[in-house]
Amino acid sequence: MCGISGIIHKNNQPVNQSILEKINRTLTHRGPDDEGYFCEGHLGLAHRRLSIIDLSSGHQPMSTSNGRYTIVFNGEIYNFLEIRAELQKKGISFQTRSDTEVLLYAYALEGKKCLDRLNGMFAFAIWDKDEKTLFVARDRFGKKPFYYWDTPAHFVFASELKAFLVHPDFKKELNHQALASFFQYDYVPSPLSIFKGVQKLPAGHFLILKNGSFSIQSYWDIPLKQSKISPDWEESKKKLIVLLDEATQKRLVSDVPLGVFLSGGLDSSSIVAMMARHCEGSRIKTFSIGFEEKSFDESEHALLISKTFNTDHHHQVLTPNKMLEILPHIASFMDEPFADYSIIPTYLLSQFTRQKVTVALGGDGSDELFAGYPTFYADKLARIYQKFPHFFKQTLGFFVNHLPVSHRDMSFDFKAKQFLYGANFESVLRNQVWLGSFHFGEQKKLFVESTQLKDPLLLVKEVLNRCPSSDALDRILYFYQKFYLTDDILVKTDRASMAASLEVRAPYLDLNLVSFVSSLPPHFKLKGRVTKYILKEALKEILPSQIVFRKKKGFGIPVGLWLKNELKNHLLEILSPERIKRDGIFNPAVVQSMIKEHLEGRANHRKKLFSLLTFHWWKDNFN
Repeated sequence: MCGISGIIHKNNQPVNQSILEKINRTLTHRGPDDEGYFCEGHLGLAHRRLSIIDLSSGHQPMSTSNGRYTIVFNGEIYNFLEIRAELQKKGISFQTRSDTEVLLYAYALEGKKCLDRLNGMFAFAIWDKDEKTLFVARDRFGKKPFYYWDTPAHFVFASELKAFLVHPDFKKELNHQALASFFQYDYVPSPLSIFKGVQKLPAGHFLILKNGSFSIQSYWDIPLKQSKISPDWEESKKKLIVLLDEATQKRLVSDVPLGVFLSGGLDSSSIVAMMARHCEGSRIKTFSIGFEEKSFDESEHALLISKTFNTDHHHQVLTPNKMLEILPHIASFMDEPFADYSIIPTYLLSQFTRQKVTVALGGDGSDELFAGYPTFYADKLARIYQKFPHFFKQTLGFFVNHLPVSHRDMSFDFKAKQFLYGANFESVLRNQVWLGSFHFGEQKKLFVESTQLKDPLLLVKEVLNRCPSSDALDRILYFYQKFYLTDDILVKTDRASMAASLEVRAPYLDLNLVSFVSSLPPHFKLKGRVTKYILKEALKEILPSQIVFRKKKGFGIPVGLWLKNELKNHLLEILSPERIKRDGIFNPAVVQSMIKEHLEGRANHRKKLFSLLTFHWWKDNFN
């Protein structure tokens, strides 16, 4: 895995390589093994390398033999050997064993059409010297990041936002609409960034820059169009396992040590099971994180899978003190406010794993493909709830709001209150309200000035207009894959793993597997109350039944409890009335009311308070 960056001056002024070097060195953690530069007049490209395949000869930037095309590439192309063989038949002679060179020549021969057959995770930029054109592309789900900053004078790009801060012309101006979106989503959704002037290239899109201006186009969308004929159930289960097995096998290609994140849940356990088929003679290295609070801990399930497949298992416990110790570093590598608190165990797990291996496989993407979250069934219930008379809703609301607060993982009172919190919104939007911290009505009270802000949920409506299916579940899946997967789950994994110089691969996001699962009818994924129905049925002959059929836990941490105890002083200091008033962004009375209710046990404001803390950690770091 790597970090890429570049500068193009629109006035043809030569690039100052010392500035490019400063930008590139902010990305050292993404690629500690090597650095490279290519400067030609008004263009400069830079690269940081984490060596995974062809350790000796994959240096970047890399140019074609005739010097016309030059690439900087971050990612892995898992089908590069097939593409390489096809290109060799067309007369291409390769000098390395790297996927970078294959990608470079695929573009040289086919142009943007090469994107259609790339199976992997990537963000890359290719300079065409003859046409004076920069071509940029990002993988279908945005597993690899790409930020760009466009001004009248220059176009600058990088793998991470922090890279722009060292450019002498960059001004750190807060994008208030992006901030409002952060408090709605718990992350800053694409194409926004937290700084004015900087944007993210959306997943599944390419960008072409020529003569000082650029255009952006989509090259792929989630293939949710349904066949009129329902596929055979038994054949579908068999094909699913075949494709998952193939996807896992492709991701085992590496010239460095490799392992797997093992939570003990269905997704990571299935990856271990598939790996076991291809790792005969060697024990798979597995890694997990546990918690002292038992309702959040999955250690026993991880150990069960480890024993079942005889893995070399490594385990570590996350304590509140350890969390406080690593928080400052998390704020530094996240670049933008990010309030999914599973970033904390993910980073600790990545650090821990990197001590033994350089590459790890994980289960990211399964929940968004197979309708694995509890919210998918909750959405069904909400449609029924909306038909209830007003009096019944009032009575139910009174009862639920007076349930005693529990800080156990997914406690009944938390689920009931969250359900009512979003149930009256329209279908897909309520899913985002359930996921986020502050809906727009609450933001109007939270922000000192909110009159210029637009409802952040308008972005969801805009993206949903492109959904090719009219089915209710399909549209929710489309939302999760376009928003939560790309800008939360994959951002979390990328930043946490890259901060530890670890590459993480996601078999469930293999192109062939995604295409197949997307073509399945909705009732194959959610049947009654059973989420991930076909995946569970397909895996029940492979995994222990207590793994397949246990309730989803997720990678949560007991933040609500910690905020009342070990993190209480930290909370009161960071969100003190004096500081909130001095910053001038939030209403001090609203913030203090939430803190008081949480500490007194009258409400569980863990999501809201953690998002406010996250913003202030980020703000302190970037100031």
